[in-house]
This record gives sequence, structure tokens and C-alpha cells, in this order.
Amino acid sequence: MVFYKSGLKKNVGFTASKKVGNSVKRNRARRRLKALFLELSSGLKSGSYIFVAKEKIDKMDYESLRKALLWSYKRLDCLEK
Repeated sequence: MVFYKSGLKKNVGFTASKKVGNSVKRNRARRRLKALFLELSSGLKSGSYIFVAKEKIDKMDYESLRKALLWSYKRLDCLEK
């Protein structure tokens, strides 16, 4: 899940609750979200981004997670044109 608020500079935060799993699974989920953000950040508008890892993230492969994140970006209208 991604939250976005427009602003002058890019701020980003990552979180994963205990519902995701133990600390190993939570850290892995945050690392995956960070890697995807870094990969796709050049095409994003300035603003604040908050990424919340959900329970299903552990079962998703990298490509489907990337696809879901791109869909979220388009839905939030935070991609630069």
C-alpha cells in the first residue's frame, strides 16, 4: 500500500507491522519496497511517499510486486509524464 502527498521534495518512509511476520520477514518486506522505490524513483513526482507492507507481500514475487506498485503510482497520479 502506498500513500502519496505532493510536495517540494521527495520524502519516503517504509513500514511493516507484526502482521507481516517476524522481524526477518518484516525487514525483507521493507528491503524489497526500498529496492523498488529506488528502481522507479526517477519517474516519480516530488512529494511524500509512505509504503506500508501488507501480509501478502511475503508471497509475491518481485515482478508482480513491481507491477502492483506501478499500478498504485498510476492510480495516485504521482508518475511524471
